[in-house]
Amino acid sequence: MTSFTEHVAPAAELFPVAAPWPRRLGAAKTSYITRHVIDLVPSGDELVLAPATIPAAGDVILARVESIGAHDWIERPDGRKARLFAGDEIVVAYGARYATDAYEAVVPDDFGPCDLVAAGGMAGRVVGAYSGFAGPTRIVPIGRLAGRDGRGLTVRDGAPIGLTPVPPPVHPPVVAVVGTSMNAGKTTSAASLVRGITRSGRQVGAAKVTGTGAGNDRWHLLDAGGTPVLDFTDAGFPSTHMVSPEDLVATYFGLLSAVAASEPDMVVIEIADGVAHVETARLLADPAVRATLSGVLFAASDALGALSGVNLLRSWHLRVAAVTGMVTASPLAAREAAALVDVPVVTTSELMDPSIAAALVSLDSEAA
Repeated sequence: MTSFTEHVAPAAELFPVAAPWPRRLGAAKTSYITRHVIDLVPSGDELVLAPATIPAAGDVILARVESIGAHDWIERPDGRKARLFAGDEIVVAYGARYATDAYEAVVPDDFGPCDLVAAGGMAGRVVGAYSGFAGPTRIVPIGRLAGRDGRGLTVRDGAPIGLTPVPPPVHPPVVAVVGTSMNAGKTTSAASLVRGITRSGRQVGAAKVTGTGAGNDRWHLLDAGGTPVLDFTDAGFPSTHMVSPEDLVATYFGLLSAVAASEPDMVVIEIADGVAHVETARLLADPAVRATLSGVLFAASDALGALSGVNLLRSWHLRVAAVTGMVTASPLAAREAAALVDVPVVTTSELMDPSIAAALVSLDSEAA
């Protein structure tokens, strides 16, 4: 991975306690990650900024775009990709990122210039990057947004979904979609499964419980027919990288409880990145989480990944319903996988077939 360094400006120069506010908030480009908290910022002609402290994941800031890099747009709350220009003001939140095909990023240890590390609206400091990925868009924090009480806002303040340390007492069958890595086809597979089950006349709820905040996957699941569809930003996290084990599990149960409350016939859960990723492995290895799962759909990049993934999931006592994902884009690769694993290898087109989808996830079984 390529390393990056940054110039750090003194925090005192960046954070006056109050600043003129000629209705700039309305012109600032609010991001997807901060959509639930922006209404907590007081309206008026003067913006009150919270006193500077050491940045923490979830802190919401107003920042100015200094230079354009890999992210030349920011995702708005409604999913629109708003083009960025140097000098734009944006509303984003600090967070850590883990993306093998993009950036590794951490929360900075001061309020100096930093990077836009995700188009969903996450600020951080890039410490490594995939060799084919451009350098980051640079931003300069103007101040931390404060609520009506003058306290600095975090994305958790506006979160509609609470953290729940225990699973819901009753829930429908739950199928998790996991994979070998980033871009293995997890979201496409999850959406295809949602589509197949909804075509059978059933209601399917869905949630993406880990990852980096962005609306693309949520919109995909919604467009496939999922209702309701939530993600971890609804529980107040800009990303789940470096989130504590307790909060990670509580996020999963909180989202599952919220989706199950609408009484769908089935819930599809997408877990980001690959099974080797720390947070993914930690979640799947948790006995209480495993107890909620009826089965797992595994999205593999290649045949060998399919074999090792199936074996690893079984070592965690999880039932693998099928292998799917990018490996099925090639008939030859799909045949290789089928020769190595003893579960069905299905294309995303087959997942959209109602009879195939229902058979794979055994929807005739009783709810937990």
